[in-house]
Amino acid sequence: MASRVSFTQVRLEVELERYRAECQWDRMPTIVDQMQAARIHEDDDYCTLVLAEALLEECLQENMELLRRAAPLVEKTQPRLARAKGHLNTILSRGRLTPRYLNEALLLMAKVHYVQGRYRDAQGMCARVGLEELTQDDQPTYHLRLLAEAFVIKGLSLDHQTVSAVSRIRLSEREEESLSCYLRACDAALSYLQELDRTSTTPHNKNVKNSLTPPLDIELGYFLQAALQSAYLCLLQRGHLAQGAHQLRRVLRVVESQGARSFRKSAARKLAQVLLSSVSEDSYWPPLGPPPSAWLHREGAAASKDAIYPTVKPPLRYTTDSCFCPQDVVEEAVLLLLITESMASGDAVISRMPDQADARNASLQDATSVYDLLTIGMARRGQYAMLSECLERAMKFSFNEFHLWHQLGLSLMAAGKGVAAVSVFKECARMRPDDPSLPLLAAKICIGQLHWLQEAESLSQSVVSMGEEAAEFLPRAYLALGLSYSLQSSDAPLRAQRDEFNKKALRALSKAHSLDPMDAQIGMYLALQLALVRQVSAAMDPLQEALSLHAEDLHSLHLLTLLLSAQKHHRQALDTLGLALSQHPDNFNLLFTKVKLEEVVLGPAAALQTCEDMLHCWQTRYDVGRSIEADESSSIPLAEKAEAIPVTRKPSLHLTLPDFQDVSTGSPSPSSVAASRLEAALSEVSDVSSTRRQGPTYIWTTLEHIWLQAGELFIADGRLKEAQFCVAEASSLFPNSHSVLLQRGRLAELRGQLDEAKGLYDEALAIHPTGERILVHLGRLMVKVGRVHLGEKVLRDAVQVHSTSHEAWSGLGEALQARGCSQAPEHFLTALELEASCPIRPFAVIPREL
Repeated sequence: MASRVSFTQVRLEVELERYRAECQWDRMPTIVDQMQAARIHEDDDYCTLVLAEALLEECLQENMELLRRAAPLVEKTQPRLARAKGHLNTILSRGRLTPRYLNEALLLMAKVHYVQGRYRDAQGMCARVGLEELTQDDQPTYHLRLLAEAFVIKGLSLDHQTVSAVSRIRLSEREEESLSCYLRACDAALSYLQELDRTSTTPHNKNVKNSLTPPLDIELGYFLQAALQSAYLCLLQRGHLAQGAHQLRRVLRVVESQGARSFRKSAARKLAQVLLSSVSEDSYWPPLGPPPSAWLHREGAAASKDAIYPTVKPPLRYTTDSCFCPQDVVEEAVLLLLITESMASGDAVISRMPDQADARNASLQDATSVYDLLTIGMARRGQYAMLSECLERAMKFSFNEFHLWHQLGLSLMAAGKGVAAVSVFKECARMRPDDPSLPLLAAKICIGQLHWLQEAESLSQSVVSMGEEAAEFLPRAYLALGLSYSLQSSDAPLRAQRDEFNKKALRALSKAHSLDPMDAQIGMYLALQLALVRQVSAAMDPLQEALSLHAEDLHSLHLLTLLLSAQKHHRQALDTLGLALSQHPDNFNLLFTKVKLEEVVLGPAAALQTCEDMLHCWQTRYDVGRSIEADESSSIPLAEKAEAIPVTRKPSLHLTLPDFQDVSTGSPSPSSVAASRLEAALSEVSDVSSTRRQGPTYIWTTLEHIWLQAGELFIADGRLKEAQFCVAEASSLFPNSHSVLLQRGRLAELRGQLDEAKGLYDEALAIHPTGERILVHLGRLMVKVGRVHLGEKVLRDAVQVHSTSHEAWSGLGEALQARGCSQAPEHFLTALELEASCPIRPFAVIPREL
């Protein structure tokens, strides 16, 4: 019978130790009743100790919020706390426990003193605890928990005690002592969770073979959470950012355990927050190394705290062999946040049941903080597409959550995913129908990215209909409405429709200007609309007001240049453009205008030099072939990679204008030299073509326009061979471009190959049926070859579509004159009137966007 009682005692004690390790406090009273019924431990107070622990821990679980606010618990309102304290006082007064269990009783009493706000008594109890009893090798798992709690209670008690004026000199020593307690508590808590994972996955029933135990889902109590977090929080609160970040990296290198999952998520988020807010690119140090000595010196430390205070129970850590190491601060922060986002989205509560509301709100708040940090980190690298993918994953638990929907819309907008962004902003507008900024954001995308002009008109009109409720957004709504009308006017096929849209655009923009005359952008677009309808003098007044408000605005200076050129003040226009280029030297739109002005003022040679400069500028900024030689795994965007490459390296593409003339005589060089130059040019063309698909399309469209502009200058200078070279370069980029086909047709026409020229014009017209220059050149060619009626038809189409084109009116006058029509002089007069107000480049080259 004695052996049977002994076996029962062992079984119950093992079961009880397991429950204490797994924090299953509700099961412990049942085991205590069984032990008392079997008269086990009747000669000591072990059962009373276990019962007191269960009562105390259940009381602490119920009052987590009070503990986080450091509000003392009162026995009158906490019956479990009163019962637990009574049991502990009885135990300690009797002194019947062995030293091992006496230590546990002292620690539990220290907890009682702490939660009641008696921090000095709690510290005294911790001082009486024999830590050597808790650190021996063959100790139960829950002793690691007790060890962590002993250290953290001691550290918290030291921090909560007030420092008198006499003892203020000991403040630094007390801070160091509390920090050493926190560091040891953190390592002990991590070791406890690792050991708990190991023991919980071991089958307790030896008769069950190959049994798979599900991972233990343990709810960490207040003191365990404090043990895990207090070390890095203490360092960060004291301003020791480097040591705090180092501590966070240390705990994240610990072998993962199921119980530490929530803590790892919080630690990773906190580390990312510290890196993004406090660590610059230049002061960043690798994750596997210690903090830089300069950082430690500023924080008043000679070494990191973990090196000064060796731990009692170190947890297992991952090896660093062959592991990936981030190269910069943003890369590390984004990697941390992506891991955290994966955990946060997986742990999110998606149930809409009322009883799950608190858990759902908590998980949503947790995930939202991660996505906000991801937005900051990814925006620094321009990774908007990846950010939008992350936010799309959050939509499964973001029903009617405006903030995340709004962030998704902004990320889609920045990533160029206009269709999805408009849908998201419409959903945001449904959530907040009184917010006028949301339809305007959707209208901005419709105008700038999608060219959905009727949709933009509808969205802008919805804000206009709000009236005064739209407040400061009302002028912007009229601006968006005016731009949508203006762009619809440019697209309208009939002159009557264009006139109507132009009138609506002027009314809307004038209304916007009257509502907010201090908005420089509104004034500039009002001037642009007046210029588009050839009211050049009237456009000067609002433009001057806009420049007085924002003298360095790119589009205002460009528009002023075009208006001056329309008044034939080309020298003054060139000076104004020089001022704009001094502030925006690499703007290709300005440089194209400069080429046109220099051609008129200084001649084609000076303009060709500007084209050469544009090629070099393009190569410096956009040489994709050189950029892709960098590490493709880097998170640095394409533009940043190009800037990071030293200029001394050999460029991947050789971009320079051709010169097939003899330098000494100016006469054409021998045919063999020209052939070799053309052969070299063709090889360069193949180089460009092989790398053409790298990078955004607009990069290569810009290069195509540069080559075609140079070709036009060569044509104007009578150098057809060089022009042919430039057209070949442009054709290698976009062989089916209507601009390339048009210039090939012009070259063929100049060589007298009229049939080939007509075929090329027809191909260009099939691609771009409303192209002004295509229609004019084709119509004039038809008149030239004797097909006057067909040429007249084409030129009438050109006049119908481009009613302000003096070249179209002049060409139509020539066609009518060729067949002896009396209306020809009227068309010539119209052409002269339009030419008098024609800018050096169309006013439409200035982008119309919000």
